[in-house]
Amino acid sequence: MRIEARTEISKPMIYAAPVLAVALTMLAGLGLFQIMGHNPFDALHTFFVAPIMSLDGLAELGVKGTPLILIGIGLSFGFRANVWNIGAEGQLTIGALAGGALALAYFEVDSPLLLPAMVIVSAFGGMAWAAIPAFLKTRFNANEILTSLMLTYIALLVLSMLIHGVMKDPDGMNFPESRQFHDAALLPVILEDTRLHAGFLIAIAVVATAWVILGRHIIGFQIRVIGMAPRAASFAGFDQKKLVWLSFMVAGAASGIAGIFEVAGPLGQVVPVISPGYGFTAIIVAFVGRLHPVGIFFAGLLMALSYLGGENAQIEMNMPNAVTGVFQGMLLFFLLGCDVLIKYRLRFT
Repeated sequence: MRIEARTEISKPMIYAAPVLAVALTMLAGLGLFQIMGHNPFDALHTFFVAPIMSLDGLAELGVKGTPLILIGIGLSFGFRANVWNIGAEGQLTIGALAGGALALAYFEVDSPLLLPAMVIVSAFGGMAWAAIPAFLKTRFNANEILTSLMLTYIALLVLSMLIHGVMKDPDGMNFPESRQFHDAALLPVILEDTRLHAGFLIAIAVVATAWVILGRHIIGFQIRVIGMAPRAASFAGFDQKKLVWLSFMVAGAASGIAGIFEVAGPLGQVVPVISPGYGFTAIIVAFVGRLHPVGIFFAGLLMALSYLGGENAQIEMNMPNAVTGVFQGMLLFFLLGCDVLIKYRLRFT
């Protein structure tokens, strides 16, 4: 048996592959639940259907989908240009710390300008953290996968140091968390009696903006050319180093904003664990969405559903929280498998 490249790649199958991967993940999930000793169809209903059967569930889908969509959009710029930024989790953390520090510094200031300032500071915080692997890549040709990934763990240690130090609430009974943010530093809720906040609307606006830039702007054209044919891009005069910087800055800003939306949204304060791994899950979101803004939007909601389903399965069926990660991993596995078979065929000799 050997693998050989197909002479022609089916475009319909490229966009149908995520749907096929989701279907295969569902089928594999039936077997997984059976092995775990649960009724597979009841478990699948508990995991994928029950969490969104109410208005509150749909609102939570938007809350958890917002950071995934934002980060996925940011990462898609780099992935299209073959710039592999794996450190969005660290950029989210630093962005949340930067915006959270501003909220705590002006804790008693009741100003409508505080929240926009927090968002801007968070974006710059994420960009500053993303600038480190960008500089190492363009100056020393360092592998951006390693540098961006390692910086994630440094960011988490910085968070731990600050939340156990200067950011700790002095009246918090020695618990490692900041004081609750002032109302002026919290995202407004857009759906009454739920946690759905204005960040979801901003995520939709970011999707629309990215669609215009990637599909209709010269920057998007340059990114696509560099990703598909780097030598042709060099002959055309495209500056690859500038696009590396652009890719990291866009991803850093989006991740930083996602971070402040977490601490100024559902959390309302800085805590030791800001994200359950949104920065890493967003990598799956970007590829399931085929690096297209609209696809990333729906993929982000799908991954958000996996978080909700995992929590619901824990409560209703006493399943381990690791089920969420298993489903996300299976989805990526089946998507990569479909991609291989789309581009290559098996030959038996």
